[in-house]
Amino acid sequence: MRHMLTSTLLSKVPVGPWMGMLVAMMVMPTAWGQELRLEVVPTVNGSVLRLNEPLAPAVAARVTRLDCLLSGLALQKPDGTWLESQDWFAYLSAATSRMTAKGSGIPAGEYRGIRFRIGVDETTNKSDPNRYAPDHALNPQVNGLHWGWMGGYIFMALEGRFPNGGKEDGFSYHIANAPQLMTVELPVEFRGGGPLTLALEFDVQRVLAGIDFNKDGTSTHSREGDALAAKLKANIEHAFRVRSVNYDVYQTPAFASARAPLPAGTHALTPAMTQRFPQVQLPADNPLTQEGVALGRQLFHDPRLSVNRAQSCASCHDQTHAFADVRRFSLGAQQQVGKRNAMPLFNLAWQQNFFWDGRAATLREQVLMPIQDKHEMNETLPNVVAKLSADAAYATAFAKAFGSAEITPERIAKALEQFLLTLVSQESRFDRAARKVAELTESEKRGLRLFVTEFDPKRGLRGADCFHCHGGTLFTSQQFANNGLELSPDDLGRMAVTKNAADRGKFKTPSLRNIALTAPYMHDGRFATLEEVVEHYSSGVRRTNTLDPNLAKHPEGGIQLTTEEKADLVAFLKTLTDESFTGAAATTTAAR
Repeated sequence: MRHMLTSTLLSKVPVGPWMGMLVAMMVMPTAWGQELRLEVVPTVNGSVLRLNEPLAPAVAARVTRLDCLLSGLALQKPDGTWLESQDWFAYLSAATSRMTAKGSGIPAGEYRGIRFRIGVDETTNKSDPNRYAPDHALNPQVNGLHWGWMGGYIFMALEGRFPNGGKEDGFSYHIANAPQLMTVELPVEFRGGGPLTLALEFDVQRVLAGIDFNKDGTSTHSREGDALAAKLKANIEHAFRVRSVNYDVYQTPAFASARAPLPAGTHALTPAMTQRFPQVQLPADNPLTQEGVALGRQLFHDPRLSVNRAQSCASCHDQTHAFADVRRFSLGAQQQVGKRNAMPLFNLAWQQNFFWDGRAATLREQVLMPIQDKHEMNETLPNVVAKLSADAAYATAFAKAFGSAEITPERIAKALEQFLLTLVSQESRFDRAARKVAELTESEKRGLRLFVTEFDPKRGLRGADCFHCHGGTLFTSQQFANNGLELSPDDLGRMAVTKNAADRGKFKTPSLRNIALTAPYMHDGRFATLEEVVEHYSSGVRRTNTLDPNLAKHPEGGIQLTTEEKADLVAFLKTLTDESFTGAAATTTAAR
């Protein structure tokens, strides 16, 4: 897989063995290079199903359980034949958000359909369930769908409650046994050979269509001749449709400790974060919810956070520029001129320190600082709380997000943190080329080679040495470095925070994702174009005793890139633009 990836991105460009490995590691971990993720999204009227809530304003029934077993994944080739899987099983459960099934080893090529079964074949159904590994989908301890001493599996369990004559009754539909083995076949065009996520909608209302609890009954265990079981089987087989096709796979966030329970009445939100990025760790004490993110987005765009109601966070963080500021120095609410250029906002879930000098250790700490900074919004937190508390709509929004209407600085910070954590940029043309669904030009490939190649003429290596500080799929080391700029005496960089002279002139290394959109460049916005930035590293690095060693090892006159090399490097950097992130519909990344 590494060889295939390297040849895809750097074809016709000579690459040494270690360089090929670096590029491969940079863009695509091999463990999931040919992985298929099948995501099933239960829906009602096109919206995601919410357990324990009425299905619709006119449908008071509530679903409390939706579990099922899948088997027999198959992919249809263009000639109509099917590529069948071997021993493929999956267990899905809406209550635990376990709604993704995985397949691997998908061969390259074009496909035009997908097929799978809900349930298991008769041989598997009658086999000993205790033979399966502890984490296997068919282990009864995993799925809770085996009938124990009676034998056999429940293929799908759909349970819930409904009002009936002034009281609440329940329904329990357990679809099982050979006559009810269901087959779902869907037309969908896609390519194999790389990471792939197929999202399918499962329409719960379609499943219950034509079912009258009072006439048809409130339970079935799929015994022989059960007409209700047969009716549900037919409904289930026709309740699926393709929602989306994405040539990527997504990770499940980790937490530093046990995640706090969701506030009452809220609904969990899981951002789509590619598995090509390092494993993310989200704050355990502030779980992301639909309501919390919506509140954070509202606060981000609210000018009432500033002293004169003239400036919001979005005033200096423009989404069309990857949430950066096009001005060299950001202006405050009262037109006061700041000292630095506002940093872009994306992939913050992976950051370890915030601001150019790293003075905020956490995102939650960071979001409140611009509000109080005299050069920025110049407001006090008590005043912000008072202004928001005077708005009944905010009381409602905070109650939805946190379980009560109380507005506090901590809750403001938590809501903003939730929103900002969903700003994930991962869909540039470079990313698509890494997944073999786009192609880089020859100039861009040469630029990539320069980017990942060291400058070491003694060993026959002539590169731009960018990867030391901007390597990996996030395109940042997350460290602080002196990159050879002429220093201003009134801006010491990281030293102002640490008081350590070794940090003089060091600033946070920004990500190069979306770099073509985030001009002007450097902490003080001194460079207006990418060409100026590249020229700085080629010939303009100033030597001081805190200059980063990866720059200090270069010759006195710099690495002296040629005109073509500079153009190639800029061409590659422009492939890191994620247009889907900066569009109006992409305020937050798609949630899973």
